[in-house]
Formats: sequence, structure tokens, C-alpha cells
Amino acid sequence: MILAACPVLPSKALPLGDALGCVTVAPVVAGHDVPSFANSAMDGFAVRAADTATVPVTLQVVGTAAAGAAPGVEVGPGEAVRIMTGAVVPPGADAIVMVERTSPAVDGGGVRIDVPASPGDHIRHPGEDLRAGQELFDPGTELGPGHLGVLASVGLETVEVVPPARVGVLSTGDELVSGPGELRPGQIRDSNRPTLLALVARAGCIPVDLGTAPDDEAAITAAIERGIASCDAILTSGGVSVGDFDYVKTVLDRMGDMHWWQVAVRPAKPLAFGTVRGTPVFGLPGNPVSSMVSFELFARPALRQMTGHLQLLRPEVPAVAEEAFLRRPDGKLHLVRVVATTDDDGRLHVRASGGQASHLLRAMALANALALLPDGEGVAEGGRVKVMLLT
Repeated sequence: MILAACPVLPSKALPLGDALGCVTVAPVVAGHDVPSFANSAMDGFAVRAADTATVPVTLQVVGTAAAGAAPGVEVGPGEAVRIMTGAVVPPGADAIVMVERTSPAVDGGGVRIDVPASPGDHIRHPGEDLRAGQELFDPGTELGPGHLGVLASVGLETVEVVPPARVGVLSTGDELVSGPGELRPGQIRDSNRPTLLALVARAGCIPVDLGTAPDDEAAITAAIERGIASCDAILTSGGVSVGDFDYVKTVLDRMGDMHWWQVAVRPAKPLAFGTVRGTPVFGLPGNPVSSMVSFELFARPALRQMTGHLQLLRPEVPAVAEEAFLRRPDGKLHLVRVVATTDDDGRLHVRASGGQASHLLRAMALANALALLPDGEGVAEGGRVKVMLLT
């Protein structure tokens, strides 16, 4: 239901400098060969390979070829041209001898070649990397630094991609405060909003801070309206559990089409989702660990779909339990915060990162994976367990 309500955003031509992590929507084609001319892969001397069949041999140096310069003097029989890396191979030359395999001629007027060369040695040929008209990347490619370098190498300044989603993050609750200062009785510092803003950024989206709203219908409405006006999706935390004040529920039910669920997982059982005027809204639980786990399970895959990614879910891989992960049957999937390490044989091992209560944020911060314990008695020490990798 969530994915069906989170379609891919319209594509946009972005400058290469803004396209890191974005996903292509159409084939990207090279407009010219790369490299576009034969050039030297080494500092050395451009020669005719036939002149080096018997070594050592002394050749007359008739010029210098520098990177960025037009082709210069032609290399004739018994001649060589000093050449720099990236310079155009001069006419007549068919090989490069690296400078480390040469020495100055005794008379100072030439260069002694100490090793024989073969045609093509240390020459980068036109189109060796890319051919004009070649498809560089398929649609659906997530652009990394290397991809952007390839696009720049064929002269592209922009690329058509799915842009990053703007995702608003709102915390709700009278008990929440931010920043330093002494806490009054009943107050807690808002950790969910900084955490969720960071998770949004790490998911490749643009975080938009909608602030903190008290348990007040007008304040929550105003914050949601700001989000609808400027964001592609909204995350709220707090006010979705049974027994909570229902201001968030009242506002969202009035503004949009919402679903209020109890999901068979622990932590992160309460979850709300729906759309407000077409904008997806995720109501995440207020407990810090629960909000993070809910984001990983439900919001992150949807945001990745909205931004054109084909791989929506975190990888799930088998691991060895370094300690017993015991539990009681309760009809739920338990997600245990764990630290995963790899042994010398390449096997993944996991151990608990700390306490597992849903308010213990440090243990979640130390975890790099979630161990997935299906309903039952758990896993004994040394047993096999499936884990969801978070990094």
C-alpha cells in the first residue's frame, strides 16, 4: 500500500555537480570518442618501433610534444620526439618508450633507447574507453563519482535524472525541547528530529526541518501545511500509538486519507501512513529506536522508489550468532540491534550492540545491522540468523 502511494518523481535535468546519488531515467550516449585522439600514456619518447629493434640505439631528438598542444614535428627514421603524458602522438611515431628506459646520448644531441619497443606501446588509442554513439549507462543507474567523471569526459554538463526528494521532518509533543539548558520535570530533548533528518540525508534525499509542534491542533496543522507546500513527503514522529493524545491523528485524518496500523514487529509496532493532497505522510512512533526502525522498514524503501532507485530494500544476509538471541513467541518479528563483523573466512558474525528497549538510542547508534528473529524461541549461540545490513 505504501509503495503504491509513492510514485517516482518527475525527472529533471541537473548539473553534474548536483547529480551525485541520483538515478538516470534515459540512456546516456557518448557524443564523441574518448580519447578523441591518439595520446601518450607515459612521459617518454615517441619513436618508430622499427628503429628500436636492436638496442641500445641512439635516436636524434627532433622536438617535444606537450600535453594540450597541437601535433608538431613528424618522427622520421632514426628520430624521436620527447613526449609528455596525454600529449598527441606525433605523425610517424607508432610507440612510446617510457623515460625510465632511456638515457641521454653521449654527445648530448639525442637519446639512447635501452629496450625494444613494439607498435602501440604506451599509446592510448581513439575510442579506447568510449566510442561515439555508445550507450554509457542504462536507465536506472545510480550515479556515483566515477559515473559523473564519465559524463564529464564526453562534454555533458547536465544529466536527466530523478531529483532528490524533499522530505519534511516534524516532531510532535509538549514534552519535547531542543538545545542546551536544564530540563523541567517531564521534559525530554528531541532526538528524533535530528536523527530522522540525518536518515533522510543518508537516503539521498533533501531533509527539510519542519521543527517541533506541541500537542496543539492548530500548531500541528500549520506545520503539516508548511510541509505540503514545500516537500515531496513528510515524516512525523510521536502521537501514533494507542493511548497517545490524538492531535496528530485528528489533524491528519481531517487533512488527508490516512491508515493507522499496528504492525507485527518489535520495535516499531505503531505506524501511520497516508497522503495529504497527494503528498505521502509517514506517522512514525515517538520512541527513538522505534522511529529509526520504522524509517528503515517503511519510509526509506518508499523514498528510494520516489527517487527512481531499483533496489529499494536493505540487503539481508545470513550470519552466525556470537551469543544467544532468545525471545518468547508473541506473533511478531523481532529486530535486534547488532554489531556485524566478518571473520577470516568471510563469514558474518553478530552480537548485540546493547540494550534492546525502544528508548535506548545509543545501542541503535552502535548497531550496523538488525538481526531478524521470526516468531518463536529465538536463536542459540552459534546458530544461524538472518540480518539486515544498515551500512
